[in-house]
Amino acid sequence: MMNAQSLNVLAALPEIALLVATLVVLLVDVLVPARRGVSTGALALLALLAPLAATLWQIGSPTQYAFSGMYVADALSHLLKLCAYAAIAATLAYGARYSGDRALDRGEFHVLALFSLLGQMVMISANNLLIVYLGLELMSLSLYAMVALRRDAPMAGEAAMKYFVLGALASGFLLYGMSMIYGGAGSLEHGRIAAAFTGGQLNRTVFTFGVVFIVAGLAFKLGAVPFHAWLPDVYHGSPTSVTLLIAAGPKLAAFAIAFRLLVETLIGVAADWQQMLMVLAVASLAVGNIVAIAQTNFKRMLAYSTMSHIGFVLLGLLAGVVGGDTSLAGGAYGSALFYMITYVLTTLGTFGLVLLLSRQGFEADEIDDLKGLNRRSPWMAFVMLIMMFSFTGIPPLVGFYAKVVVLKAVIDAGHIWLAVLAVLFSLVGAFYYLRVVKVMYFDLPADLAPIEAAPGARATMAVNGARVLWLGIVPGPLLAACLEAVRQALGT
Repeated sequence: MMNAQSLNVLAALPEIALLVATLVVLLVDVLVPARRGVSTGALALLALLAPLAATLWQIGSPTQYAFSGMYVADALSHLLKLCAYAAIAATLAYGARYSGDRALDRGEFHVLALFSLLGQMVMISANNLLIVYLGLELMSLSLYAMVALRRDAPMAGEAAMKYFVLGALASGFLLYGMSMIYGGAGSLEHGRIAAAFTGGQLNRTVFTFGVVFIVAGLAFKLGAVPFHAWLPDVYHGSPTSVTLLIAAGPKLAAFAIAFRLLVETLIGVAADWQQMLMVLAVASLAVGNIVAIAQTNFKRMLAYSTMSHIGFVLLGLLAGVVGGDTSLAGGAYGSALFYMITYVLTTLGTFGLVLLLSRQGFEADEIDDLKGLNRRSPWMAFVMLIMMFSFTGIPPLVGFYAKVVVLKAVIDAGHIWLAVLAVLFSLVGAFYYLRVVKVMYFDLPADLAPIEAAPGARATMAVNGARVLWLGIVPGPLLAACLEAVRQALGT
């Protein structure tokens, strides 16, 4: 029979498995000469099997806490970790040829990618303010280094510097907010902080100031307006394979810490942070959709579109508590989780196609680079059409259903004007998404070079496109999993 200590360690088995696998990849890269044909990219993909197996083994188990309650393994963490594994695996598959053409296909690239995933996993399972910060910094420092890996590209160095400086500032906001939360509640553990509201142990003034800094730090990590200045420059300046790493998995981890901190920990001051999220959501929807219209660089356009989608996620998060009543919480937070997962899925396909179109000496990151894509590759043009239609919210794609469930949660919470505003800004956003479709199908090709893509990347793209279409037609299983994960998290 397992004792309590072994169960305590086994709760964190996915993180332990990934750490061991990452160290193996690092040692192989150092000790085995490159001439023997050992691919660290393939090893990195194989390394993902270890945490995947550990997470699948844990699914169905009751919620477990480890390390004196600082770590939690529950249905929400399992779901988000599985999505994070899929995101990093798709990124490595899409970017294999791109990285090889630009001398990025080195051991440090893949090791840093795996360490960034480890940071995301720690963030997802954090049940203590210090563990949240530990995971955040592990992920962030890995991504800062990856942005700067291409030392011969001035834009990459500039993007890395902006990302590092602004990221450090946001981390300082978050850490300062955490210190004030600790000062107000007298604990770092999420559950004890939440219990301080009912125990009368709260310094409300200090606590409220802490919430302001917490929301500011979270807004930066999510890319919400007005904490968005880093997003377009980092997306544009980074190598596209790194851009995809930043755009996908970290958004899942940022949602996780937003849920853990705001909902599980600070639900007692929901009336305060929901007002802040309302301002952030409206600003993100407005700035993201309007400024994206003026963009000619595809990656910058997607950066501004990210802000608009984060606005929808924030709408779901602000609709959970109405006048102190939490009866709508499960549906609202579940809809926000569903939207975030489907956004990441669509983002993977969009940036993945940019990676497949790029070649040595050519970055397919301008909208004009997609001209006449239907004549060059009807299949790739169709996949991009699916992604753009999903972002727009056109049925029967998953983006439409994701918007519907969030808008329903907002309307149920009584914020009808917010729902109307979100729909209007979505109509604005349709312009720049449909412009991409027009360029692909109605303009003459600007580039006649053959499109070369590895079979693995093509297979990943096919699966990616099929999932976006299938989840729009049959969204029930994923939505049910999101609702159940949130319900279990709220219940514990």
